[in-house]
Amino acid sequence: MAEQDNRPNHYTADDIQVLEGLEAVRRRPGMYIGGTDIKALHHMVYEVVDNSIDEAMAGYCDRIAVAIHRDGSVTVQDWGRGIPVDIHKQTGRSALETVMTKLHAGGKFGSGAYKVSGGLHGVGVSAVNALSEWLEVEVRQSGKIYYQRYHRGVPQDDVKAIGTVPPGETGTRTTFLPDRTIFEETEFRFETLVQRFREMAFLNRGLTIEFKDERTTNGPRWMTFYFEGGVRSFVRYLNKNREVLHEPIYVEKEVEGNLIEAAIQYNDGFNESVFAFANTINTPDGGTHLTGLRSALTRTINDWAKRQGLLKEGDSSFTGEDTREGLTAIISVKLPDPQFESQTKVKLLNEKVRTQVESVVGEALMEWLEKNPRDGKKIVEKCMTSSRAREAARKARDLVIRKSALESLTLPGKLADCSERDPAKCELYIVEGDSAGGSAKQGRDRRFQAILPLRGKILNVEKARLDKSLANKEIQALVQALGSGIGDAVDLSNLRYHRVMIMTDADVDGSHIRTLLLTLFFRYMPQLIENGHLYIAQPPLYMIRKGKETRYAYSDEERDRVVQELGGMNGVTLQRYKGLGEMNPEQLWETTMNPENRVLLQVTVEDAAAADRTFDMLMGNEVAPRKRFIQSHAKKVRNLDV
Repeated sequence: MAEQDNRPNHYTADDIQVLEGLEAVRRRPGMYIGGTDIKALHHMVYEVVDNSIDEAMAGYCDRIAVAIHRDGSVTVQDWGRGIPVDIHKQTGRSALETVMTKLHAGGKFGSGAYKVSGGLHGVGVSAVNALSEWLEVEVRQSGKIYYQRYHRGVPQDDVKAIGTVPPGETGTRTTFLPDRTIFEETEFRFETLVQRFREMAFLNRGLTIEFKDERTTNGPRWMTFYFEGGVRSFVRYLNKNREVLHEPIYVEKEVEGNLIEAAIQYNDGFNESVFAFANTINTPDGGTHLTGLRSALTRTINDWAKRQGLLKEGDSSFTGEDTREGLTAIISVKLPDPQFESQTKVKLLNEKVRTQVESVVGEALMEWLEKNPRDGKKIVEKCMTSSRAREAARKARDLVIRKSALESLTLPGKLADCSERDPAKCELYIVEGDSAGGSAKQGRDRRFQAILPLRGKILNVEKARLDKSLANKEIQALVQALGSGIGDAVDLSNLRYHRVMIMTDADVDGSHIRTLLLTLFFRYMPQLIENGHLYIAQPPLYMIRKGKETRYAYSDEERDRVVQELGGMNGVTLQRYKGLGEMNPEQLWETTMNPENRVLLQVTVEDAAAADRTFDMLMGNEVAPRKRFIQSHAKKVRNLDV
């Protein structure tokens, strides 16, 4: 007979925990809004706004108003139909309360309320409710204002009518305060929200989005977005600082219940700026709609070029890469039943959409080329130039990769490698100049930290094709050191360091070198950014001494605080570091390279379209937009050494 198990860790049914209602959201917020960081905080706003956007896509709303209040709460108001308030048969509670407190409850699961919708599979607004200190919702419907308040997802009373409105006035107004015990940061960023709302207005032609920030001292900041041109306006916006070859090509058509909208415009640059959306949700990994757009471009341009005799018999057809150089395009599809790769909705999978987009875009593009042969020839000439450059780039890339393989034991001569061979444990510091490189080499931990000093400034890749970029000796050394390739040949399984740190001086030259490197990574190795491998090291700006005590400060504010903590300026010595070379190896290790003490900024891209436009403005050929940007932001710049 087996002995009874009396151990304290005996596993029984009593150990099974059932999380009721929204408790699961509070326990595991990452499963519902992606985490508790600043990105997840803004996702709270997007979830509420997405409900209003769904009303707009359904044709019931043409205005949305968003406000950030002084206490950090946010209000989202729309003039749609209003969330239903009558009793829900399944729950026996008001439909409003059901939507706000039950996961997977909403009007997006049947076929009646919304033909097309975005949102987060119906968990959005209830997840926001669960992760808010408090939330209040007002619904205007049937001549009355209905109201309910919640604390951390729990209703404080039944849904009640608290006032009257004219019979035709409808809509929903939601105000919430993110829970400070959940989120790492609760300060909303104006620019982040502005970018999102601008994008939403582009993707919903004729929709007005008003945005107000009440936190400013000299009155609220207002922004209003309205674009009659829809995605055509979006393409014009992205190409604002570029020399374009023609007016945007635009098509909008409904096929078997799916609405397809696309805008295409070529510029004289070398980069592809194509963004894909499904039900107004950005799909950064593309999917079937993006595949359809690209196939249509390649096939149609080749067909027209041959028909016009621009591609002779025996000439190679243009590849997809050739037809995408200098391309700016938006593809937006709205579907009743979108199929996404995962909960994060980064890729669209509906197979039928591919053929629909390819057909619609192909027909529209061919019609436009026939009507605009002069502009069509400009596009074909650009494709021809791209084709020749692509072959040169392939040879240059193969040479660099072959050189990397042949020199894999020695690598670039200037690289001081580490002894560790597990890439997950290895770090590469890209350092400006030989002086800082010398300090970094002496101060580093040789076991896992490698140093690559750069001499001078690398080529600005925003103004050069890949073949010219790969002829640059500093870029060659960097590609060889990383081992993961460049351009279309990037393979992160060959990346030799899983932390890549840009470490430059805190002056104008240092900032310029950092921006040149960021441009290189964004344009030709974006996978390093997307997978969290790229960082910016933060060396201190000041060394503060009093007696035997030495402290470091990374900003003017921190300097002032440390000086006060040390008793004011009496007997305090301040040293301002203008360059990394001014620090001895021990100081550089202690402040900037020691994993226990250092401050690193991870490079991320929240909005690829905004980043694309910013890099083009700062690093492209047009001087006027860059000058305006510098003039408008000059007052915000600190520690500028000229």
